[in-house]
This record gives sequence, structure tokens and C-alpha cells, in this order.
Amino acid sequence: MNILDALDAAEGTTCLVGAGGKKTTLYALANRLDRAILTATVRIPIFDARVASVRVTESPVAALRDLDASATEEGGSGDAFPLGLVPERERDDRYLGYDPATVDALAAAHDGPVLVKADGARTRLLKAPADHEPRIPPGADTVVPVASVGAVGESLSAETVHRPERVAAITDAAVGDEITPELIGRVLAHEAGSLKRVPDGATPIPLVNAVDDAADEAVAREIAGVVHERADVPRVVLARMIDAAVVAVVS
Repeated sequence: MNILDALDAAEGTTCLVGAGGKKTTLYALANRLDRAILTATVRIPIFDARVASVRVTESPVAALRDLDASATEEGGSGDAFPLGLVPERERDDRYLGYDPATVDALAAAHDGPVLVKADGARTRLLKAPADHEPRIPPGADTVVPVASVGAVGESLSAETVHRPERVAAITDAAVGDEITPELIGRVLAHEAGSLKRVPDGATPIPLVNAVDDAADEAVAREIAGVVHERADVPRVVLARMIDAAVVAVVS
């Protein structure tokens, strides 16, 4: 199974949450999809080099319509996609994100897939959301919670985990404990963790990233088993997203 099919990302709105590979996954999907839009509801690092073009605009629907109208006159808009749409450049290294309702309006106006970064993790390998997170558009079709198998064996601390105290609170662990496959699975399956604010009607498909060898796959399968014990998800995807490679799909 390819990564588009594994994550149900070929159409509709796909939102990435969690830690340990969100941006890598977004860029991989964007460059394998026809007429993909890449956007965010939270801050996102500058990604101009990862897509064909970026428009910085407070009115993304109008910008999309202008692009489509221009393409009709000129005979095609393929060179513009994958298209990044963001509202503002906050500083030299990142953009701001749109309100979730604006992303829903954008998706309704677009005839292709929309990919959304819906929370942040400060480059850590695991996270649990804060009170204001994630910012998932109500009309999302698929939510992909991400965690990295590389967190296993590390300490439940700020060096590896974004908001370790929140992870501890939802997993019956303590800050400083060793991160286990069981702990990661609990985070991915928890309604106050990776499944927080998944809209009614959206499909959650957890992604365990950085599965680089057979040992990683064995650990990732343990994580997937915990997820399936605790949550109603159709599958857990084990992948090596630096290569956009699906290692296994655990149903």
C-alpha cells in the first residue's frame, strides 16, 4: 500500500497532529498529490522550497479563485501546485496559520486535497496537546496523529517530548520515566492525547514514524497493538517518512 492510500490522503482534508514527522509527512503527501494545497492552523516553518509555490494572503479562497481564473485564461495552473497558502509571515523562519473555519472554507472551494498542519511539537518525538490544541478544522476528513518510534527508550522529558507533564498525566507515568511502546500507544489512543478534538465524521489513522529496520518495526507493532486495544481506528500505519515508505499497515 502506498502512503496516500494508507493515510486516506488522496482527497478531502487531511490534518496532521502529534510529533515526530508531521512536516515530513505533509511535504511527502503534497508532492505525491494532484492539485494539493498545503496550509496550517498553527505556526509552520517556512516551507517554500518544499512546494511549487506559496501565496501569503489573508484571503486564501479569493487567492485560489484568482489562480484558477488565471489558469483558465492561460491554459493550466499545474506549475502552481502543490500550493502553499498561509496568512502571514511572522518572522524570518515561520508563517502563521489560518483559523480552522477559514481552512474549511478553503477546502470547500478547492477541487483537490488539502493538507493541514494542525498543531506544533517543537521538533520533539512525542507530545500531548495543550488546552488550546489541536486546531483541527471541523470539516476534516482524516486526522493523522504522528509519533516517532525513536522516542522509545528515551526519557519522558522535555528533550524528547513536547509537554512531558501532559503525557505523564494521561499515561499513568511520571516525568523522567523511560518511554515504552505501551506509553506511546496510550498517547496515540487517548482522547486527551493524539485523538483529542477529532471531529465527528473524521477518520483517525495513527502514524508511527521512523521505522528504519526490523527492530524498529517490532517496536512499532507493539505500539500499534496498544492503540488497537484502546481506540477505534481502522489501521495504524508504520512508516519511514523520510522516504515516504510504508513499512506495514496494522489493522
